Amino acid sequence: MSVSVSASASAAAPAARPLWPLHLGLGGLILVLFALSLQFGYVDVAPGRVVAAAFGIGDDKLVTIVQDLRLPRTLLALMIGAAMGMSGAVLQGLLRNPLAEPGVLGVTSAAGLGAIVAIYFGLSKMLPYAVPVSAMIGAGVATATLYAIVAAGRSGLTLILAGVAISGLCVALQSLAMNLSPNPWAVNEMVFWLLGSVKDRSFTDVALVAPFIALGTVVLVTAGRALNALTLGEDAALSLGVSLSRVRLAAVVGTSLAVGASVAVAGGIGFIGLVVPHLLRPAVGHLPSRLLVPSALGGAALLLAADMAVRLIQEGPELHLGVVTSLLGAPFFLYLILKTKTGLS
Repeated sequence: MSVSVSASASAAAPAARPLWPLHLGLGGLILVLFALSLQFGYVDVAPGRVVAAAFGIGDDKLVTIVQDLRLPRTLLALMIGAAMGMSGAVLQGLLRNPLAEPGVLGVTSAAGLGAIVAIYFGLSKMLPYAVPVSAMIGAGVATATLYAIVAAGRSGLTLILAGVAISGLCVALQSLAMNLSPNPWAVNEMVFWLLGSVKDRSFTDVALVAPFIALGTVVLVTAGRALNALTLGEDAALSLGVSLSRVRLAAVVGTSLAVGASVAVAGGIGFIGLVVPHLLRPAVGHLPSRLLVPSALGGAALLLAADMAVRLIQEGPELHLGVVTSLLGAPFFLYLILKTKTGLS
């Protein structure tokens, strides 16, 4: 069945160009950005000493800076960017909507609400990892709701509307918690967390979310061939033997695992899943399955670059990563809206 799906979808697309040059280029870019991310910071260090410190060699203070501060931060930016990029590519293929991105399912907002609940009730002060664990529970609740919708055989439009409803409710409850909080310091903590950042994270955070992100991306990759068939329309995909409920389930579960874990440890970081697939789509052709891995690599590169940018801006307090991605992504989103409207008119 998968062979016929791939072949039928390929017939509707131009001849595919090889992907290995793109993968190689993006992989090389990630390696360069990874090395530069370890290099740049508030303490200037020679490149050779940074490499040695990453392996625990050299001055104890420098080893602490590289291994305990910069390396976990860099690894998280890489993993979260990859999760956001691939999730965006899958959702755009599933919903056949160029404006779709991970936040459309409401999982991002639900994870944020879970974290806000932990802060509001003071759990973050009593338990070290109450915030990320509560965030993943929030993402799990949203996933269970979406799973029930998929299992009932609802349409893709129903899935979008349910995601909008979940997102709206979670944002309202976040605002309610901040409004009712008697402690202004708690409100500040909520706001700063929602702005998104990978600053001051540790290897414990990396170990906490890495399995969920890895499992989520594997699930998302399995949806690739079915997404190819969906480019022909839902009726055509059904005639080719594609189970729409199964591919929707894979997209929902994969996005929830990958994005929910990302939000759990880094807060709200948006627009990566919207921008990256659009930037790379011209380079891969029209088959969604060809876009998944490049989007993961591109998302990792973009978030590494954005996190480096917030450290290079020396004036005032460090900008939050979610602020930078929103400043870059919001104008791009407006451009896509105008472009889509022009294409339909």
